[in-house]
Amino acid sequence: MADSGGERRLRQLAPHDRPREKLARMGASALGDNELVAIVIGAGCRDGNAIDVANHVLATVGGPRGFTRVSAAELQGVRGIGRARAAQLLAASELGRRTLLRSPAPRERFTSPAAVAAYLMPHFSARSVEHFGLAALDAQRRLIKTALLTVGTLDCSVIHPREVFHEAIATRASGVVLFHNHPSGDPTPSHDDAELTWRMVAAGRVVGIEVLDHLVLADARYYSFLEANRLEPP
Repeated sequence: MADSGGERRLRQLAPHDRPREKLARMGASALGDNELVAIVIGAGCRDGNAIDVANHVLATVGGPRGFTRVSAAELQGVRGIGRARAAQLLAASELGRRTLLRSPAPRERFTSPAAVAAYLMPHFSARSVEHFGLAALDAQRRLIKTALLTVGTLDCSVIHPREVFHEAIATRASGVVLFHNHPSGDPTPSHDDAELTWRMVAAGRVVGIEVLDHLVLADARYYSFLEANRLEPP
């Protein structure tokens, strides 16, 4: 059972040294084995804080690889580890093992505006209200993710480059394809659509992320600013 004394000793660590705060600030890869285990178990016991218990666990199982060979009953032999914490540790270990065994599914690779449109249209072209978003791509034009940024009437004046490029920067995208749908069924872009495109192309140059295209989707049709050679103002 967790003890307030153990938790109190953990709180006495400098804030930047506490495992959860350190993970939030620096990422999981910056944490030591004992800090990762401490986060999984959550709290300490009467005789020590979560780091102390984590150290005992790692010594008992022989390091992180030992979790693949240890049983729940053996883990429960460590002071401070009950049935629930043993299950948490074994589940976390199994998740890590599965990430190594399973190859990631191949990502979509786009070689033309038509290919991007074919991917996006089933998701967005027939919506009853306007949706604006982006597809973030790597340097080989493979899809990293799609991000929906606004839903509702598209007001180009309030779509700021900060919001548009936030996702792209976070995913380390090399380029983005902007997209939005026209519920009317006509993909012909408006003047505001063109102005938005040109503003984002210029902003992309500043942040170092290329705006590869802006697609307007409508039912089974699309309009590509790249195909129309309109990514730059006339």
